[in-house]
Amino acid sequence: MSNPAGFWVRLGARVLDALLVGMVVATVLFIFQVDTTSGSTQTGESIAGLAYFILLPAYFYGYTIAKRVLNIRVVKVDGSKAGLWPMIIREVLGFFIYSVTFGLAAIASAIMVSVRKDKRSLHDLLAGTYVTFDEPEAFKQMS
Repeated sequence: MSNPAGFWVRLGARVLDALLVGMVVATVLFIFQVDTTSGSTQTGESIAGLAYFILLPAYFYGYTIAKRVLNIRVVKVDGSKAGLWPMIIREVLGFFIYSVTFGLAAIASAIMVSVRKDKRSLHDLLAGTYVTFDEPEAFKQMS
């Protein structure tokens, strides 16, 4: 594992991505005049967010839009592309664990990213991933 990304850049990317997803969802809800008080709307918002955080990195070399802007990406421990299954484990299982522990596991993960040499959080350990500043080989070949 080389060049791992630390806590602040990872947090910044997550916040920027959440804002982006929120703005897109809010715009769609506004355009289509959707009743935002229904449970199905909230479920749809959650699914949109999960799809963004799973599908985009799985198919775009580990990048979300904010991760690309901040030059960090999710990869497997061996440095290869994370793919769909590790991203599902990372996001869905991570979200579940953080939820059922009422955020205590999220705090533990933040501490792990801050103090571990490899900067891996709980959901990284579960999925066999880490976040790095290294560009994918496909990008290096283009330059």
